[in-house]
Amino acid sequence: MLSFAVLLTLASGDVPMPPPPPGMRLFAQAELADAGVLTRGEAPDAGAPTQRSSDVSLADEDDAEEELEAMKSLEDEALERPGPVAADTALRGTVGQLAPGSLLRDRLDHALDQADWSGQELPFELGLVGDVSTFDVSLVRDRYDIPVEMHPLVAQYIRFFQGPGRKWFRRWMSRSHRYIPLMQPILESKGLPRDTVYLAMIESGFNTQAKSWARAVGPWQFIAGTAKMFKLKEDFWVDERRDPIKATHAAADYLSLLYSTLGHWYLAWAGYNTGGGRVRNLIQRSGSRDFWELSELKKGFAKETKHYVPKLIACALVARHPEAFGFSLDEFEPEAPFEFDEVALTDSVDLEVLATSAGTTVEALRELNPELKHWCTPPAKPEAPYVLRLPKGRKSAFDDAFARLAPQERLNYRIHRVEKGDTLSKIALKHHSAQEAIMRMNGLTSARSLRLGTDLVVPVPSAAALKSGKGDVALERQVARARRSGLSAARPEDEIPAGSQAGSGKAMASGTVSVETVGGKTKVTYGVARGDSLWTIARRFDVRVAELKAWNEVLTSNKLKVGLGLVIWPGPKADLSTSSSTAVKPDAPAAGPTTARPSPSVTASAGAAKGTRHTVTAGDSLWSIARQYGASVAELKAWNNLSSSSLKAGQSLLVAAP
Repeated sequence: MLSFAVLLTLASGDVPMPPPPPGMRLFAQAELADAGVLTRGEAPDAGAPTQRSSDVSLADEDDAEEELEAMKSLEDEALERPGPVAADTALRGTVGQLAPGSLLRDRLDHALDQADWSGQELPFELGLVGDVSTFDVSLVRDRYDIPVEMHPLVAQYIRFFQGPGRKWFRRWMSRSHRYIPLMQPILESKGLPRDTVYLAMIESGFNTQAKSWARAVGPWQFIAGTAKMFKLKEDFWVDERRDPIKATHAAADYLSLLYSTLGHWYLAWAGYNTGGGRVRNLIQRSGSRDFWELSELKKGFAKETKHYVPKLIACALVARHPEAFGFSLDEFEPEAPFEFDEVALTDSVDLEVLATSAGTTVEALRELNPELKHWCTPPAKPEAPYVLRLPKGRKSAFDDAFARLAPQERLNYRIHRVEKGDTLSKIALKHHSAQEAIMRMNGLTSARSLRLGTDLVVPVPSAAALKSGKGDVALERQVARARRSGLSAARPEDEIPAGSQAGSGKAMASGTVSVETVGGKTKVTYGVARGDSLWTIARRFDVRVAELKAWNEVLTSNKLKVGLGLVIWPGPKADLSTSSSTAVKPDAPAAGPTTARPSPSVTASAGAAKGTRHTVTAGDSLWSIARQYGASVAELKAWNNLSSSSLKAGQSLLVAAP
C-alpha cells in the first residue's frame, strides 16, 4: 500500500507513477488527515462516516421501541437526499483547495484519475472500498449463501450505515456476536441460508425487547397473528416472540413457506415485510418474479418494502466486511455468546430466589429468558415443567442451593382479575399480600387506580408461613425491594376503586351540599345520593375516609344510606359546587372554604381512629394486620404489650394508638 509520502513522491515526477492499487483514495485520505491537510470525517455530505468521538451511543436501558423508531426516522431523512456521493469527495475537495496550477495539485489529480481506470484485481481480503456505487460485488458474492448484488439503493444503505446510521450499526454489530452463532444453526437445520440471519439484524438489531409502532415484537418482529400461526405462545406469563431461539424457529418456518410459494429469496424477504399475499398479487398482476422490476411498478410495493431487500443486502455486505467499508473493529463491543444451562421448575418461583440459588443476578436471568413478562416463572407442575435457562456452568450449584430452600423462602403466587370496586389495598388484604409487592411484580408505578378486567400476579405467603403466623420471609423481602426502588403503598382513602366514576374522570359525589361558617371555619352538611361511597365523598371534599368516620359517629361501617346527612370540614381543594339543591347560610363566605378545620381523632399513619381494635381471625399475622391498618409490627407489639409474634384466633388487638 502506498503511503502519502510515496504518493507525494510519485506526484513530484521524480519516478514513473505506477497504477495505484484499489482503495488508494481512502488510504490517501487518511494520509492527508495525518499530515494535517484534511480533518478526518470532513466531507460536504452528511452521509460520510463520522468518527467515534462524535457518536452519541444508546444506553443499554434505552427503550427498544425508541431505538427502532429513531433509526427509521433518520433512515427516511438520510435516504431522501438525492444522488449518491462518492467516498473520495472529501479528498478531491481538499485537492481542489490547493493553489491552481501547483505541481502538487496536478500530480494528486493525476493519481486519483489513475485509480478510476486501474484494472488491478482486488484480493478477497477487501481493502477500503472507495466508491460503493461502483463496488464489484462479484468479488465476494460466492462467500454468501444468499443472493447479493449491487443496486443504487444498496449503495445508499451502505453509506447510511457508514454515516447517519453508524451509531446504531455499531450496536447491531456488537449484539450480533451474541445472537448470530445461536441463530445460524437453527436456520441451517430448517434448510435456510445461514446469511438469512441478517434479516433479524435489519428488523430489530438483534434486540429481544424490540417493539415497533405496528406492535411487532422481538428479534424477528412478529405481530400477534403471525406469531400464533407459527406456534409462538403469548399469554399472561410469557411472550415467546421475544425468545431468540423459539422466534428463530418460527421465522425459519415462515420464510421457508414464503420461499416455496414465491420462488426467490428477494421475494420471500419482501413477503416477510409486507405479507406473502401482497407479493403474490403483484406477481400475478405484472407477470414478473423479478424483485427489482416489481419495485419499479406503479401501485406496487410500498416504499418500506422497496427498501427492505437492498437494506438487507447492504447490511450483509457491511457486517461481513466492516473494515472494507470504513469501520474499525475497536468501534464494536462484542457481547458474550448466548450460552446457558437449563433447569426444569415444577412451580412458579420468584426470579430473585432463582438468581440467588444460581449465584447470578435477576438481570442475567431475564437476559437469558426474555420471554418472561413478570418477576417470576409461570405456574408449572411435574408433568409439565417450565424450563428456565441459567448462565452456563451454574446448574449444579443451583440444584444444590434450590433444594435446600424452605417453603417460606419460595414466593407463591395467585392470579387476581380486577373487578369493579377493587383497590390494591383490598386485593392485598384478601390474599394476605402487600401493595408494594403487587406493584413490583406487575410493573405498576401507582397504586391509586386499577383497570377492570386486568389480571394481576399477587405474591402470597406460603401455607407454612400462614400457619405459623410469623409472616413470610420471601414476601417481606419483596416489599423491602419494592420500597428500595421507590414504590410505596397508597392510603385506602386515596385509592380509586376499579370501575368507579372517579376513575373515568366523571363527577365523584353528587348529593346536596349546604355550606356555612362556624367559628371562622367552613362547614359542609352533605346529603348522601345514590351511587355515593365514602371514598367518592372524601375525594370531592379533599378529606380522608378516616376523617369522615371520625366526624360522623353514625358511620359504623362503609355502607351509606341515601339521604344520610354528613358533617364535613372540607379541605382546600374541595368542590363546593351545587349538584342539586344547596342551602347557603347568610353568614357563609362567598368564596371557597378556609383551610382551617377541626382535627379528627385519627393518627396520621394508621388511617384508623385512636383505640380501634381488631379481632384476630385464622390466617392473620402481626405483619398482615399492620399492613391493613397502616401501622408497623413494632407499634402493634408496643400497643398490645406483646413479647412475641404469636397470635390466637379471637384475640383482640389495638391497631391504632390508644
